[in-house]
Amino acid sequence: MNTTTTTALPGRQQQHPPSPTVTNRAPARRVGLIDRLALRLGVALVAWSRRQRVLDARDERSHRVHSARATELRERQMQRSAMLMLPPR
Repeated sequence: MNTTTTTALPGRQQQHPPSPTVTNRAPARRVGLIDRLALRLGVALVAWSRRQRVLDARDERSHRVHSARATELRERQMQRSAMLMLPPR
């Protein structure tokens, strides 16, 4: 006979000790208006401090966009040629 498993008798349920209840619960702390304003001000200051300091010249921006497009086009052409030339897997 296995003694590690218990079988309940018909008509009886196994009794579990009652779960402990928390009686010393701290009251929920609400965030006040001043705290919310301070948080929004702090986030705005961080975003403002991370802005770009010097505006790029229009020529520099257009050159950067043009070179990025050319790089992307080269990569696509290399992938296409690899797919056409390599044996299928």
